[in-house]
Amino acid sequence: MPQIPAPKTYRVKSFGCQMNVYDGDRMAELLAEQGLSAAAEGDEADLVVLNTCHIREKAAEKVYSDIGRLRREDGTSPLIAVAGCVAQAEGEEIMARAPSVRMVVGPQAYHRLPAMLAEAAAGQRVTDTDMPAETKFAALPPRGQGDRRVGPTAFLTVQEGCDKFCTYCVVPYTRGAEVSRPFADLIDEAHRLVDAGAREITLLGQNVNAWAGEDGKGRAIGLDGLIRELAALPALARIRYTTSHPNDMAEGLIAAHGEIAKLMPFLHLPVQAGSDRVLKAMNRSHTVASYLAILDRVRAARPDIALSGDFIVGFPGETEAEFAETLALVDAVGYAQCFSFKYSPRPGTPAATMAGQIAPEVMDERLQRLQAALNRDQLAFNRASLGRTCEVLVERKGKHPGQWLGKSPWLQSVHFAGEAAIGEMVRVELAEAGPNSLHARLVENVALA
Repeated sequence: MPQIPAPKTYRVKSFGCQMNVYDGDRMAELLAEQGLSAAAEGDEADLVVLNTCHIREKAAEKVYSDIGRLRREDGTSPLIAVAGCVAQAEGEEIMARAPSVRMVVGPQAYHRLPAMLAEAAAGQRVTDTDMPAETKFAALPPRGQGDRRVGPTAFLTVQEGCDKFCTYCVVPYTRGAEVSRPFADLIDEAHRLVDAGAREITLLGQNVNAWAGEDGKGRAIGLDGLIRELAALPALARIRYTTSHPNDMAEGLIAAHGEIAKLMPFLHLPVQAGSDRVLKAMNRSHTVASYLAILDRVRAARPDIALSGDFIVGFPGETEAEFAETLALVDAVGYAQCFSFKYSPRPGTPAATMAGQIAPEVMDERLQRLQAALNRDQLAFNRASLGRTCEVLVERKGKHPGQWLGKSPWLQSVHFAGEAAIGEMVRVELAEAGPNSLHARLVENVALA
């Protein structure tokens, strides 16, 4: 392929989970280090990075649709890179099907983007889906360095990969084995994020509560120990973490919810199904009873905690009676929020070839019933919050003049009017509840330091 002018502007478009958002931010930082500027809203970019997710249904086909939409009226395309989990799983196929793609880079290799960019500009098509032994994080630019600011909320990846091998999931194949980042690196990155403006940090991992390391004194610690260290940062107001696995919900972490004020009263703990037989077929390591026992211990430690989870409907072989068990579990828990999906086969996973694949129309109908129950409980949780006075971290301006948007401690979206500023913690009274957000009244216009 012929040489192309070196790109001057870029756009990173991330799909899927928060870890992809984190990776997208880091890729943007890498490109900025090379002298590229983020393309202004509405402007075409010289380089477009599609940072893909393989969890959603028909993820690969959506990538090709996005590639097609990047084609300009004159028949040309920007320099296109496909990154993320679809790139990892289907890199060769992408290169074969989409000639306009110049770079394919997996989630463990994106620190090599600058070198790949130089090769692509020289006319080559480059693929890097290796999972190198050395960590990519050491090669990434420090967060928040110089005058680069971050928003009031920031993500911090502490753990990557998965050793659980759920039969429906591609993560062990696209992200690799479980790896915990070193304690010192995380503390340093957290300091930089706070210095750059972050008031809330969400710790990320495929199985974030599997994080393990040694503290500054050489003592073995788990995620709760890391959270305790982060809570000592004076300017850090809030800590969250996601996504957790029931198998790694250690007693120390459960206790931390009742002992660390900066750890927000919110837990996302996916269960996936309410049938023990289906859970076993999924290769989940918990049962319904063991999952509920964990939630009981968490609620004992932090009675006001908001619970969230993930559900898959229509897993191969799921009967109507087994789906009814999922609905019964939902009724028993009373989730404040939840994600729910139809089962979608992923090539190379054991579930993709299991007998008893469920008809699409059956999955559709079950998902509608499940989501009706989850929406009912989310609205009930929001309504039960009315009259509470709580702190809200102001994240951005609202659609209306004088309106502000932020999150409650329970991760509810809250909007209010009054004197405030992005990054402030303000005290509000929750006054009106909808299914997806709450309206609040600012209390005495008092902004908390």
